[in-house]
Amino acid sequence: MTDVARDAAPAAVDSTGMSYLQTLPRRVVTLYLPLAIFVFVLLFPFYWMGITTFKPNDEIYNFSANNPFWIRNPTLANVEKLLFRTEYPEWLLNTMVVAISATCLSIFASVLAAYAITRLRFRGAETTGLLIFLAYLVPPSILFIPLATIVYGMGIYDTNWALILTYPTFLIPFCTWLMMGYFKTIPYELEECALIDGATRLQILWKITLPLSVPGLISAGIFAFTLSWNEFIYALAFISSSENKTVPVGVLTQLVEGDVYHWGALMAGALFGSLPVAVFYSFFVDYYVASMTGAVKE
Repeated sequence: MTDVARDAAPAAVDSTGMSYLQTLPRRVVTLYLPLAIFVFVLLFPFYWMGITTFKPNDEIYNFSANNPFWIRNPTLANVEKLLFRTEYPEWLLNTMVVAISATCLSIFASVLAAYAITRLRFRGAETTGLLIFLAYLVPPSILFIPLATIVYGMGIYDTNWALILTYPTFLIPFCTWLMMGYFKTIPYELEECALIDGATRLQILWKITLPLSVPGLISAGIFAFTLSWNEFIYALAFISSSENKTVPVGVLTQLVEGDVYHWGALMAGALFGSLPVAVFYSFFVDYYVASMTGAVKE
């Protein structure tokens, strides 16, 4: 087979594959319909939270006389109850402080651990990396019991430090595993050249490896920030006073009174609590996708 024939064969296959989507019925079945279902499933919870937030109680509970998917008489009573009759602003601030602090601490430790495992090549490095990842698989419901003893012993119970220091126990293992995979995609020859020129390991990490690992760092940061923001078990076990609670715990414990659920305020708290994470994702989504594909900027 000639070179021209070899080049023409893949082009013909690609042309045939793309022509499958040229007709409208095929595009609807294979592209538009699955995409519409995915978007609906993804966005409907936010829509439901949004309309419930601004519904009066009569419309929330009386479906027979009101359309459950629309608002007839919008009200701000649920928002007012959430913001001014609970400690929601303090919960939001506590959650932000804990999430940012735990994320920074976890990323710092994960970068050092991942770099040491992938680049220093000490004996048992691969086994160490595997054991670190296996630690992520341990359920938090098992760990919070011994961690409670440590938290009480350190005298940090019912403070933000109780969460800042315990969240890395489940953030560091996965972030380390993620950064190990990303560091492996960076050519080792770059670091060898820097070593020949007299650079230290810390200089190489700071000036060469980390700039090339920005997508991986952002991906690990998004993961750590999201888990810290939504964490419930540790926040419930280690925080008791209302003003020190985080959003997931505070909304549930303060807006559910026995068998009475204040659905309007609950949905308002869930909606406002999800917005910071959504904004955080929107700013770094390109880097997140790049890290998932193992891209390295040259």
